[in-house]
Amino acid sequence: MRRFILCLSSNFGLGYAPVASGTFGTLAGIPAFWLMANLPAPLQLLSLAALIALSCWLSQKAGEYYGVVDDGRIVVDELAGYMVTVALLPFTWPAAILGFFWFRLFDITKPQPARYFDRQVKNGIGVTMDDVVAGIYAAIALRLCLYFL
Repeated sequence: MRRFILCLSSNFGLGYAPVASGTFGTLAGIPAFWLMANLPAPLQLLSLAALIALSCWLSQKAGEYYGVVDDGRIVVDELAGYMVTVALLPFTWPAAILGFFWFRLFDITKPQPARYFDRQVKNGIGVTMDDVVAGIYAAIALRLCLYFL
């Protein structure tokens, strides 16, 4: 079970990248976006909620295994945040790439309340929710870009 949790929490090993593990971990979101974009909206939202819940649990368990709450190898939270960014959009390469960059920007800068979750909530929920909040900011920025472009 431990290997299974560590495999999923690292997005099948992307979290083990020697540099920028969060950026590499976010890359798993692009094929996930492609797969999810064809689902009906209610199923997309249900899948997104399940992914967020799974990310909270996986982040908690992996953090316990690593001995660090938000270990750099844990990147399933980046997947959840990216999927919030692109939720309910049709898959296009411009949306996928712009969403990637907007999400990484907000995940790195952590505007409030993302910073609160990152610094104050030291468990799997905090690990995931800072990325969900970054994903909400990125979703707004992405939709504005797509509208004006």
